[in-house]
Amino acid sequence: MLLEILSDLVKIDDLLLIVKNGSAISEIRSDSMSIRQKEKWITIGDNDGPAHMHINSELIRSAEFVQEQKPERISFSVRFYDEYVQRVLAAFFTKMYDADKKLISSRKMIYDELNQKYGSKIKL
Repeated sequence: MLLEILSDLVKIDDLLLIVKNGSAISEIRSDSMSIRQKEKWITIGDNDGPAHMHINSELIRSAEFVQEQKPERISFSVRFYDEYVQRVLAAFFTKMYDADKKLISSRKMIYDELNQKYGSKIKL
């Protein structure tokens, strides 16, 4: 199911994939990137391209759709966790608001449809 969720996410334009640990942060815009799986490794992006990531599918144990209140807006994301419930990867929906800081309903609908398809909390 992890490959299916990630496949749906990377098809979405203006999605920011973030890998974060205590020492470094990597950010990659999806914009319809390729995705494939070979054994336990899921690769997002082109190995020969300027940016790609490899995800060990055996170490991702859960995912959660998160709406987080910020001072002027709500942040929308899907976060992936390991067995210690540490965030390994997050997919943030960007460009959710117009110039007047109003939520763009078509962007919210994409998020809501995925949330409905998979459920708010997912065991992998």
